[in-house]
Parts: sequence; structure tokens; C-alpha cells
Amino acid sequence: MRVLSSLWPWLVPLTACAVIACASPKVQLNEGPREYVGTDYEDVLKRWTRTAQLTKVDEMDNVFTATATYESWDFRWAYVVRYADDYRLTIDQRQVLLERALSQTREAHQFYLAVYAQHYEWNDLKAKEPAWIVRLIDDEGTETAPTEIKSVKKPGAIEFTYFPYTNPWRSSFRITFPRIGSHGRATISPSARWFGLRFAGAQGNDELIWEVGAEGARHVASAGAAAHPAPRSRL
Repeated sequence: MRVLSSLWPWLVPLTACAVIACASPKVQLNEGPREYVGTDYEDVLKRWTRTAQLTKVDEMDNVFTATATYESWDFRWAYVVRYADDYRLTIDQRQVLLERALSQTREAHQFYLAVYAQHYEWNDLKAKEPAWIVRLIDDEGTETAPTEIKSVKKPGAIEFTYFPYTNPWRSSFRITFPRIGSHGRATISPSARWFGLRFAGAQGNDELIWEVGAEGARHVASAGAAAHPAPRSRL
């Protein structure tokens, strides 16, 4: 049934400029029910999407652009509501889809990602010797390698509609990270003030950062964690 199998090839091409145009809002990582309607999806998508552009200033070359959406509990809820509206799902079908989507957030951290590189072959994050490696990071110094990088070889109506930054000039991926690292700790700390994706390679490095709001960082005060500034791109 395509309704279920196509759930996570999402995100439509939100244009990069739409994502960058205003300051990125803080996010909350709490679970619980949401009251979304289908028309809320675009706002929720923007909240959970980040874009970074690595440029060589001396040459004014756009070396690398990455746009990613963190498939959080909150995002998945809004996605399922929109998807169910579009595909005219029954209440039972929608409930099955929602339960499956939300359960996945407890198993792994997943991101939908679209990248553009100066040279097309540099787009391939799955290459034996990739131009860029991707890591999940947080402000407590945790750095985690992905357990899976899956290419979206032929983006279709799902990707172009629900992840609008997808386009023919970009390569799309779904990236999965473990929730618990090999060190036995959470890969995004419960007290993190921010988390993100780091792209690093010979051409430079940059980060996509999601700052966590008060509710999402509710353990910080009791843990006494000192805030670290969000990282900056380096060339």
C-alpha cells in the first residue's frame, strides 16, 4: 500500500531563500498530541528545516549547499495530517500511519536532506571517499556517525510536494542516526541547547543547527549544563 510505504520520502522544495529569509525558530523535542490541520504543514516544515551554504569568499564560489529537515515527533504529526488530507485516508488508515511514524522517532534520529555541490560527483555522500562526511552533533560535544545514508535516486511527487527544496540539480538522501551511541549515551543529549548536522571535507565545513527552546531543554537547569555557542562555518 503506497500510503504506508511512501511515508518518509517527504519534503517538497521549500526554496532555500524561503528557509533563510527569516531567523530560524527554536524547536521543542517534547512528545504528546498535536492539534494540526493539513494547512499547518508548511509552517511546521519551515520550523524543522535548515539550510547552510558554504562559499569561498575569495572566489565567490558556492562550494556546497545543504538543506535538511529533522523528522521529529512534531514534524511527523503534521506530515501525517497533511498526507492523510491529500490522499483522503480513512480515520483508521490515518491512525495506523501516525502510530508507525511516531514510533520511528523512538528508534532513531532521521533527516531528509538535499545537497548541491560545485562538482556533481561531490554530491554523493555515499561515495567510497566522499567529498563531505556528515555527523550528528550537539552542544555537549557529542558527535555521531550515521548508521545509514539512503539515496533517493528518483524523487517523485511525494518528495517534490512535501519537501519543496528537492529539485533536479540536487541529490536527495535520508540519513539515520542511532538514538544511543556506542558510548551508551544519547546522541542528542536531553539537556542539549542545540543539535545539528555537520558537513566536513577538504573544501571546508559547515553546520545546520536546530536551537532547542525552553520546553525541549527542560533538563538543562537541573543538570547545570553551561551553554556552548552554536558553531560557525569554517573555510
